[in-house]
Amino acid sequence: MRSLAEGLVARGVRVTVCAPAEAEHAYDFTGTGADHVHVPRSSDPASVAALRAACAGADLVHAHGLHASFRAVLALSGRDTPLVVTWHNRARAEGARAHLLRLLERRVVRTAAVVLGTTSDLVDRARRTGARDARLAAVALPGRRRRADLDDTDQGRPKLRAELGATGRPLLLAVGSLDRQRATASCWTRPAPGATSTRSRWSSSRGRGRCVPNSSGGSRTSGCRYGWSDAATTCPNCSRPPIWRC
Repeated sequence: MRSLAEGLVARGVRVTVCAPAEAEHAYDFTGTGADHVHVPRSSDPASVAALRAACAGADLVHAHGLHASFRAVLALSGRDTPLVVTWHNRARAEGARAHLLRLLERRVVRTAAVVLGTTSDLVDRARRTGARDARLAAVALPGRRRRADLDDTDQGRPKLRAELGATGRPLLLAVGSLDRQRATASCWTRPAPGATSTRSRWSSSRGRGRCVPNSSGGSRTSGCRYGWSDAATTCPNCSRPPIWRC
């Protein structure tokens, strides 16, 4: 969202980002030249009213994700402001919640002028649900950093590669959530050429312990299903205690 705001501002477009205050603190939307309006991540009447007020006079509204898109639909009710929505992943649920999510999807895609999906299956799903215009959207990457910003990182790179056991061979880095529907397990279980084990490991973003895929899958009652191995902390991915030590 920040890269989108930055690109639009650079083209002379006035941009207002409606998001919680903590999102502004994390991503610094105003640093791109955009305005920021605090809108809670909620569908209660007060939050929807705040979003509706922020969207007054807008020529276009762009919402990210199913729930934000649904709040935008409610906020724009009775107005002819075009709504563009972007779906980054598919919301998954079971039972009554799954039925509710399907209703939300149908309401959103039939209201939106354009639905953008980051994967072809999301675009197909939007079309099946009744989208008037569904398109595949490329995922924006952050701009290349200046060389001065990379100096400290470059100095520690050999040490980091040695810690990861990737000296003298390519290092593949996958960045993303560890939600089950992401099929990340296929990366874990596929050995690299010449590897003797199918178990892969990487350092956590917190720099403590290692997050190691648990071959048994774990369970929600017995502990971390990713095999977080630092006994002093909980897994940063599922917030559960370690299930075993490596």
